[in-house]
Amino acid sequence: MRPQLRPTGFLIRTIPEAADLIRDANLGGRVGFAVADAATGEMLEVVNPLYPLPPASVAKAVTCAYALDRVGPAHRFRTRIVSDGVLADGRLDGDLWLVGSGDPIFDTDALAGMCAQLTEMGVREVTGRFRVATGALPEIWQIDPAQLPHVGYNPAISALNLNFNRVHFEWERVGEDYTISMDARSASLRPAVQVARMQIAERTTPVYTYSDADSHDAWTVARGALGDAGARWLPVRRPAAYMAEVFQTLMAEQGVRLPSPEYARSAPDTALVLVEHSSDPLEDILRGMMRWSTNLTAEVMGLMATQAGGTQPAGLTESGTAMAQWMADRMGARNVHFVDHSGLGVGSRIRPQDMTRALIAAGPTSRLRDLMKDIPMRDGDGNVIEDHPVEVVAKTGTLNFVSTLAGYARAPSGRDLAFTIFCADLDRRDAIPEDQRERPQGTRTYNRAAKRLQQALVERWSTVYA
Repeated sequence: MRPQLRPTGFLIRTIPEAADLIRDANLGGRVGFAVADAATGEMLEVVNPLYPLPPASVAKAVTCAYALDRVGPAHRFRTRIVSDGVLADGRLDGDLWLVGSGDPIFDTDALAGMCAQLTEMGVREVTGRFRVATGALPEIWQIDPAQLPHVGYNPAISALNLNFNRVHFEWERVGEDYTISMDARSASLRPAVQVARMQIAERTTPVYTYSDADSHDAWTVARGALGDAGARWLPVRRPAAYMAEVFQTLMAEQGVRLPSPEYARSAPDTALVLVEHSSDPLEDILRGMMRWSTNLTAEVMGLMATQAGGTQPAGLTESGTAMAQWMADRMGARNVHFVDHSGLGVGSRIRPQDMTRALIAAGPTSRLRDLMKDIPMRDGDGNVIEDHPVEVVAKTGTLNFVSTLAGYARAPSGRDLAFTIFCADLDRRDAIPEDQRERPQGTRTYNRAAKRLQQALVERWSTVYA
């Protein structure tokens, strides 16, 4: 009375075809993917594999590999306080220099620690100038000019970066008015700043406006949008000046008054290092970048890698072009175009097959794979499915009406797959009204549907090609 065995391949025949999954997702625009055996490179299944699409933050996976190759996993960023003067009886006769190397995760707490070390050395007075060396990286006003001015993930880039080049704006209603503050907030400190200033304007929209006031970032906020209290991070456009001002404030708290800063590309070779802050190894910084998708970190890493290859880029597009050439040379990827290293600019393009080949070139046991984050499988309600048999490590990417995923999936059989899935409805993105650019209607629905499709494709491949 035993049931008759199903014929071989019955389970596979119950798995939906990729075309059916894409049709049911009803995303609009275009979907492209390429999945391959990560060990052998055999291409297993593709849809629109040669159609270039925006990678969004999947570009950070390329930047990660680029920095590991050109700069090295053990590299540490060093922020220094140096002087060509003589210290005697608490008096430093000479110039004091703050020298940056591009550390993308440097914060106010780290800067305060350097100030404390300087005074512990006995510095009580500086007779010379306060100078700031900015030449380690090009100074770039913002990552993507097409973004709204107030989004904190689109800051400036410099050799001196502080708190991800963001300033903390906070407000609270007091009677009929508001108290507001702008500070360089960290875990334990809140030094106020003047390099970024806010005024409340009698309007409802736009919520924020920005203008360059020569000496500072001039912001306004609509009174009608504030409510009772709140806070948000705003981008800094003058990171070197931002860090210099906070340094002055922290030194003043130590009893040392510094004159207004003067800027130069580099400190003199004869200057001696008084205090040095060393960052975590580059590999650890990249792990944080891949986990939290920090745009500033990606741009700094990409610029550093381009410089290490012998090119001194004037901006992100030039550096992105250098990374695309490196990707072609090292990973065999063709027809690649990068406008930056973070994927924030929608003008970047990669073909899904080229991205998958790049993952194959890196290898399923590579440092790149190790730095990617775990992507949990979820049920229809969005809950994480514990002990799901498919293990996925990947980089996600999200822009308005763009959703991407690229990485490695380990099937229950142990077979490693390298895959890329790009979803983009660029016509719908281009049609977003100006007043909806921060939270356009329909983008959350699109993103949820795209992520469901991505999971369904990965589960299909892990069964069909196991």
